[in-house]
Amino acid sequence: MERGEALPGEAFRVLRLARGRPAEAKAELSEAGSEKRLAETFEELESLVGLQSVKELVRELHAFIVIQKERAVRGLSAEPMVLHMVFKGNPGTGKTTVARILGRILKATGVLQKGHLVECERADLVGEYIGHTAQKTREQIRRALGGILFIDEAYSLARGGEKDFGKEAIDTLVKAMEDHKDELVLILAGYRNEMQQFLDSNPGLQSRFPIQIDYPDFTLDELMEIADGMLAKRQYELTREARQALRERLIRGRRVPYGDENAGNARLVRNIIERAMRRQALRLVAKGNLSRSDLQTIEAPDLDGAADGPVDLK
Repeated sequence: MERGEALPGEAFRVLRLARGRPAEAKAELSEAGSEKRLAETFEELESLVGLQSVKELVRELHAFIVIQKERAVRGLSAEPMVLHMVFKGNPGTGKTTVARILGRILKATGVLQKGHLVECERADLVGEYIGHTAQKTREQIRRALGGILFIDEAYSLARGGEKDFGKEAIDTLVKAMEDHKDELVLILAGYRNEMQQFLDSNPGLQSRFPIQIDYPDFTLDELMEIADGMLAKRQYELTREARQALRERLIRGRRVPYGDENAGNARLVRNIIERAMRRQALRLVAKGNLSRSDLQTIEAPDLDGAADGPVDLK
């Protein structure tokens, strides 16, 4: 009841059950808590802007896990659950956010013990001398056991040629997929074309990642919806002129080549809004006698200097 995982009626029913059958009561209460957390996690998934195809695939994965477990309970043959994945898409399309949600879903369904997410990239896995890479990679794997190991820009592990230590990291990861198949989910993420080339260059990898998800770029209207959510969370609002200025900034930003890590998508929105907030603060600090409305309102001039990318403060 204190954690909000059971209604009072449910809690007292379990309490009465606990007097005679404590093990059953504990299991029932734990299951109720898991179901509540699972429902909240799916609500969070549905609240994400766009990503309809991604949401549908996540729901399919959850349904598959539930049915395979039910088949096993009934004595029917159950397919092995190989849940290693590849996320393909440009930066800012929600890959890391969805990975975190997946971790919580897999924990709630009993597939993973912890369901946490460990994020890393090439520098976290690849060492500088022989044997160092395997050591660094195994350390990241150890941290991720019971959860998800999320490797961003995974294609960079294969870019150095045969003598590059990135190959050693890949070999260590492949071994871990076998050694810890029941306590680790590996997600490789990166640009769509680069990830496909990475998989094509290693047929053994292609077969080990049966789930491959494409993350589409956000439309202009979806970017505006993301901006509205970010502003509401921070308790800011735009004037009509500022809203039009933001729209124009997003139109220009979406034309930047996607090789630029700050181009397009939600990352661009966040950069623009955070810079506008700083510009607004600079405008207000000299004004004095501020109202609540002043503190909440972002005007068009605040967006004039809102850079499309991060600001160099040196």
